[in-house]
Amino acid sequence: MGVAQTAQLHLEKAGEFLAAARIDLAAGHVNAATSNAVIAGINAKDAVCLKLTGVTSKSDDHRGAVAELRSAGESGANLAPVLARLLGLKTRSQYQTTSVARSDAVKAIHWAARLHESADDILRA
Repeated sequence: MGVAQTAQLHLEKAGEFLAAARIDLAAGHVNAATSNAVIAGINAKDAVCLKLTGVTSKSDDHRGAVAELRSAGESGANLAPVLARLLGLKTRSQYQTTSVARSDAVKAIHWAARLHESADDILRA
């Protein structure tokens, strides 16, 4: 499988997780909504990095994802702060006993949507 096809598959996954996040939020499942938004954002980052640099890292530690995106040229650098904000909600939504606030879930979906839309634009260019 080529880089372009792999990038497209990551973009499609990002869209799928973003759709799930919206459904979860509508059902009142704020942790699931936020978690799915985070996964959507990570997949969008993978699509962008693959398109712009030809590679993306695969690590269970996503702290390096922001730096990777930042190093992917101007487009990636512009999106890096959005991914950083989104990843800031990962631990609370997935691992902590304290739930994410609904307002944070809404923000997470907004940030994931921005990453997804930007990745789509970058892949189409």
